[in-house]
Amino acid sequence: MSSAEPAHGTRTTGVPPHLELWQLPPGWRWGAGGYYANSRHAQEIVDSLGRSLALITAPDPAHEPWLFAEARALGHHNHPAVPTTYHYWQQHQGSRRGPGYLRRWVTGETVGTRILRLGTETVQYMLRVLRASGSAVAYLHDAGQTHGAIGPDSLYVTPTGRVWMLGWQWALPVADIPPGAQPAAVSTPQPGEWGAGEWKPTAESDQWQLAASCFFILTGELPPRTEIPPVRWVRPDCPTNVAELLDRALAVNPADRFYSVASLLRAVEKMSGSGTPGLGGVEIASGEFRAVSEEDRLRWATGDDYEVLSSLGAGTFGSVWRVRDLTLQREVALKMLHPTVARSDEAVARFRREAQMAARLQHPAIVPVYDWDQKGDVHWYSMELQDEGSVADLVRRLGARPLAEVASHVSRVLDGLKVAHEAGILHRDLKPENILIDRYHEWRIADFGIANAMGEEWAGSSGTPAFAPPEQLLGEQQGVGADLFAVAAIVYFALAGRAPFAGPDGRAILAQQLSGTLDVTPFHPAIGAWLARGLSADPDARFADAAEMQAQWQRVTLDVLHDASQVPFGTRVTRAFQTLMGRGGQPDDE
Repeated sequence: MSSAEPAHGTRTTGVPPHLELWQLPPGWRWGAGGYYANSRHAQEIVDSLGRSLALITAPDPAHEPWLFAEARALGHHNHPAVPTTYHYWQQHQGSRRGPGYLRRWVTGETVGTRILRLGTETVQYMLRVLRASGSAVAYLHDAGQTHGAIGPDSLYVTPTGRVWMLGWQWALPVADIPPGAQPAAVSTPQPGEWGAGEWKPTAESDQWQLAASCFFILTGELPPRTEIPPVRWVRPDCPTNVAELLDRALAVNPADRFYSVASLLRAVEKMSGSGTPGLGGVEIASGEFRAVSEEDRLRWATGDDYEVLSSLGAGTFGSVWRVRDLTLQREVALKMLHPTVARSDEAVARFRREAQMAARLQHPAIVPVYDWDQKGDVHWYSMELQDEGSVADLVRRLGARPLAEVASHVSRVLDGLKVAHEAGILHRDLKPENILIDRYHEWRIADFGIANAMGEEWAGSSGTPAFAPPEQLLGEQQGVGADLFAVAAIVYFALAGRAPFAGPDGRAILAQQLSGTLDVTPFHPAIGAWLARGLSADPDARFADAAEMQAQWQRVTLDVLHDASQVPFGTRVTRAFQTLMGRGGQPDDE
């Protein structure tokens, strides 16, 4: 690393010095920021189609051949956990960009950051990371290559649980890596066979680093190079077979480890409950669902069609899973009815109707449903996977969002809601968790979980209290105003970082709603007036329909943002800096 290059793990905002003279293609723009790591800088850029991409560059000009070798290698890889090179910009006379390559921008955080932020994870979570990252390592080993820099900081997990492996500048032949260059020791687990300060990657050291990352997930610490304590000593709740597997992969003597990472993964899949083979001979019928976990039931029912990758969450009626469609070779989201609910014929019929109604809706702001199926008492449908999580995840990671960021998304959501209402469908459970974000950062409505065709005799108190209108909490009849109230509550949440009404339960929230104590002082007066109307306790005082709400939102945000653009540049820079420091100076992604 050159003396002028920033330290490993340094985040950047704006355009870093080595990219200041670059000129992007017409219609392209720089993203919010980037990240320095291991002789590389990843900068977010947005192309003319609105897609977020990562521009990977080498701050040290002497590393250009190394950068090109990395881009060339990634351009020939084909694995779900490996980001593929889209394009390489070669430096040449007359060009104002290059050298650098484009790949997918990975939203999320490293496993290391997640554990430091939230604490140690479950054994099941660790196994999911092990399967995904181990598969990438085995793929690399099959090609006769090693990675050499596997660790908690090279494993990225998206809000929806997808695992990406980065640090590919080290997974190259020694001849392509500059003499003396090696991964930052602070982020690279050091196996016992390496001497102090050495970096000698082998397939055996990759296996050890992979297991060390799993050890970190379970304990919050990397294992020592020698005298490694048995996993059960530091994580007593870890099942014996899982602990023994990690202990073997962490053996100080490379000869005592698994023959290969592929054989390690086969051992994982043989464990009961970790894969379809562990359920051999199990018949899940009515009354037997208690014998196995919900994930086991799903694997048993869908094993011929889907590979279960990770859990995406659960609600009142069902759980959502990240799975791979084995026929079409694509990842999708799968929603499965909870086993306790599946015993009710009425609940099953309602669940199926949810899929049918959602499948009828075709709009860019509505997540499309692919199919419906069942086996025994297991009922599910699949839908398009949204890689960037939900609005709830976004605010949880980064805090309140600026109006300029959310304005177009809210308009798009209201346009989708308008289409649903015109088709006679209410959502009745809109909340930040049900507004998903796709890989292009667009907001999309999902989970018409308690939707009904309008005109039916239905009055219930389903929904999420913090985002449900008074008439829903009271169990009264609802119309389109219920969804409009929820949209206003979601907008309030996105802009303020908190729900408009809070309380320990639905009664406390209802009392606040009916008392008219909504606080809109944090917002521009025009935005506050729009929120106050949308969050009115009286349905008749709200907007007439989604079209009117959208038109008013567009007019108000256009005026407010235009006024903001007239603020002197220096004042805007100061405000942006204060906003960044208010969230700890930690931008998201990469």
